[in-house]
Amino acid sequence: MSEQFITVPVIGTVVGGHTGRLDDYKGGVESIIRLNPDYPLETLQGANEFSHLQVIWHFSESSPDDVALHARSPRDNPDWPATGTFVHHNHRRPPQLGVSFPKLLRIDGHDLHVTDLDADDGTPLIDLVVVFKEFLPRGPVTQPTWPTEMLADYWADASQRPRG
Repeated sequence: MSEQFITVPVIGTVVGGHTGRLDDYKGGVESIIRLNPDYPLETLQGANEFSHLQVIWHFSESSPDDVALHARSPRDNPDWPATGTFVHHNHRRPPQLGVSFPKLLRIDGHDLHVTDLDADDGTPLIDLVVVFKEFLPRGPVTQPTWPTEMLADYWADASQRPRG
């Protein structure tokens, strides 16, 4: 397999929010997207008029050895069908990138205060942009039943996470 690579800048970092690379119960947690101070504040001009951001981030706690180029059951649950690498939303894809759509609460200098960002504290950010609803998927979004089953508690409030 011939691999090509690109170099992209890290534009910022997640401050606060989630820790521990845990699945589920990601809702209701506030965190900060801290844009690198090298970027002028003007780069955020107008962003406060939008409700949501699209954020691309790197699974920085993962290793290249985590990449899985084969079909496997999501979360290793045999009740769900084995699906290919590019069906999974996790660190096992070759670029090890995540995409999130947090709600923008406010902007304070280089700090974008958000909720419902599922990246952990310290995560490097590759890109962010406001969400234009015209760029969301057109037409009905369809999927099998297993993602709905698997993610039933994904956006449940973090305060409801079972202890133990």
